[in-house]
Amino acid sequence: MALQPRQHWLSPEDYLDAELVSDIKHEYIDGDVYAMTGASVNHNRLVSSVLASLHTHLANTPCDVFAADMKVKAQHNFFYPDVIVDCEPKNADSYFTESPLIIVEVLSKSTRKIDQTLKRLSYQALASLQEYVLIEQDFVDIEVCRRSKHWQSEHYYLGDQVYLAAVDLYIPVETLYARVVNDDMQAFLQAAAEQN
Repeated sequence: MALQPRQHWLSPEDYLDAELVSDIKHEYIDGDVYAMTGASVNHNRLVSSVLASLHTHLANTPCDVFAADMKVKAQHNFFYPDVIVDCEPKNADSYFTESPLIIVEVLSKSTRKIDQTLKRLSYQALASLQEYVLIEQDFVDIEVCRRSKHWQSEHYYLGDQVYLAAVDLYIPVETLYARVVNDDMQAFLQAAAEQN
């Protein structure tokens, strides 16, 4: 989802109050408020696939899986990640978390730069975060940034299984991209059809 500037400097409290009654979502970055635009079909398909895999895997655990409407407070900013896994207890009336275990962002041309820079740095400063996952929608590439002694990245492609160590989950890349339409998936499906 692309960010479009809306208005300048608000306090975090004013932002949170305004967000409760707003018809559209806004992210809060260094006191500025940015309206979020809609997402593509491919974007939504990827979010749904990730959400379904995590929801099924974590069904009998204390962990929650949130999509799109739960904010993350990261330093002085508030973001709406595509998918969040949070294993800390939450009040039923909570609208944001400061304790995500995993954050997933699906990249697009309009969001790639902010997701790979500002958001990455903000998220990785959170003590609770163990994995930050970046998923390309225009081609097949999943980057998992994993906390160890230092943050380390691992890329996954068709034929691989994405490993989310924080929840001990393997997901085949082709499962996540199963309904996504891009050149990589078209070639993969054609090659699979020719083998049958």
